[in-house]
Amino acid sequence: MKLRASIESIGLIGPGLADWPHAADVLAGRAPWTSAPTELPPPAGLPGAERRRAAPVVKTALAVAHEAVAASSRDATTLATVFAASGGDGLNCHAICEMLAGDDRQISPTRFHNSVHNAAAGYWSIAAQARATSNVLCAHDASFAAGLLESLCQIAVDGVPSLLIAYETAYPEPLHAVRPIADAFGVALLLAPAADDAAPAKNDTSTSGAHAPAKALACIEVKLTDAPATTLAAPELEALRAGNPAARGLPLLEAIATGRAASVVIDYLPETRVRIDVTPPGSHGERSP
Repeated sequence: MKLRASIESIGLIGPGLADWPHAADVLAGRAPWTSAPTELPPPAGLPGAERRRAAPVVKTALAVAHEAVAASSRDATTLATVFAASGGDGLNCHAICEMLAGDDRQISPTRFHNSVHNAAAGYWSIAAQARATSNVLCAHDASFAAGLLESLCQIAVDGVPSLLIAYETAYPEPLHAVRPIADAFGVALLLAPAADDAAPAKNDTSTSGAHAPAKALACIEVKLTDAPATTLAAPELEALRAGNPAARGLPLLEAIATGRAASVVIDYLPETRVRIDVTPPGSHGERSP
């Protein structure tokens, strides 16, 4: 079974990176990267009460998911989703730990339901009125690669598009000392069956009420490898890649931003990594090493 797909659109937010068009310019060397804290927008689509309760982890996931869907012709309500993160709501986890360490150990239902790992997926289902299958994965530093593999398997088996949302946010001290993620970073990939693969399954209603999907940004094919992970030439972007699990996909995003055919390797298991062969649409050129 080949694991391959078209990438139709991307959403991204991170330190000094406002959205995917801005990040693409930075990754391709068309614009400089300026260090700045991640600016998370209010979580669109949520009712007032849920919007007020939304933590940074929810805001990060929803921001990139909304951007990726808005840049496509897909119907968010029918898109299968895969959420991938190494941890959940760090701020909420810290608050619960403080309460459990004190005399008053009464934890509110709101804190409890926001502590579960699939909280961001639940908020997305509310914000986007999403009714399709949603999987939530946690694989520590391998979470981006695990999420990508899960989305590609869904596409290979079911023949339907899949929205991958990978996201991380910082932990407060003292958790930060043992899990030093500096700032929020999120990326969403709207993946669909490759154009030359079999026709989508009959139950694919992801374009209902919309035009046919726009031209893909790139086509990818994935396999396992023992080759070392691809690093980024820019020191500040390499630090972001190495320091945030959701940013481990930056070499893939760099290849897409530059519009070149390339083979990149991203972190997965200690002895096994994921090789991604990237081909721009309509391109048959040789891949860069």
